[in-house]
Amino acid sequence: MTATVDVEGLKGRMAAFIQKLQDDICGALETLDGQGRFREDAWTRPGGGGGRSRVLEEGAVLEKAGVNISIVHGELEEAFAKKLQGEGRTFWAGGLSLVLHPRSPHVPTVHANYRFIHQGGRAWFGGGADLTPYYLDDEDAAHFHRTHKAACDAHDPTYYPRFKAACDHYFHLRHRGEARGVGGLFFENMGGELEREFAFVQACGNSFIPAYLPIAQKHKDTPVTEAQRFWQEVRRGRYVEFNLVYDRGTIFGLETQGRTESILMSLPPRVRWRYDYHPEPGTPEARLVEVLRNPREWA
Repeated sequence: MTATVDVEGLKGRMAAFIQKLQDDICGALETLDGQGRFREDAWTRPGGGGGRSRVLEEGAVLEKAGVNISIVHGELEEAFAKKLQGEGRTFWAGGLSLVLHPRSPHVPTVHANYRFIHQGGRAWFGGGADLTPYYLDDEDAAHFHRTHKAACDAHDPTYYPRFKAACDHYFHLRHRGEARGVGGLFFENMGGELEREFAFVQACGNSFIPAYLPIAQKHKDTPVTEAQRFWQEVRRGRYVEFNLVYDRGTIFGLETQGRTESILMSLPPRVRWRYDYHPEPGTPEARLVEVLRNPREWA
């Protein structure tokens, strides 16, 4: 970060961007659902800052959806501050995080996050988006990846292969030997000029609606069996395992004393763990597991 970078100005612009993005995404999701509406909770953090949480539950398409923004600042605990990329204990963090858990197992769960962090003398952007299907449609995965690749290629042709590989590496359940889903993008502190990185983060955020909504529209009315619902709840268990064991965003939120309800809104409403459960060979369920154990190139 050079002395000419207006970090304070970037904070204000990032805050405005995520506020508008939250409005745009929530509006698009309410239109998709047709029935559910987001409940909004504004909250303040005792140590500084706050956020705006929006959660939709028991909709026609979305069983649970959270689209949250937070802009927090203050001082980090000494031990946690040393784990981050910046310097010292003083920090500012602004970001949007969303997780959508559709009612139908034919519509994938999706997660996205876009953030800007300033700690001491360092500032950096991070984020990404990833898709977690229960029944794999190859064209859906390709569409999700192609849309994000286009956003990457408009800024730097090296971005997509780098950030796709980083996503596969990050969203991996080591104790299961499988990916959480079919990936997408994951980036953190790209190491470039902050203005260029902010433009890229905006492009990624604005790619979310065209990347995901066509997939949800395509499958939202597909008939569902009890067996398919059972499989969805088993796979949701993997989602819970990742978020509570590995997810850095969950850890960051809890360590910085963010709002617990907003941080844990990522957890699905209905989930199950069946002891030593394995799908029957040759089934669509087994095919999904095979792909999750052997990540593919989709775009």
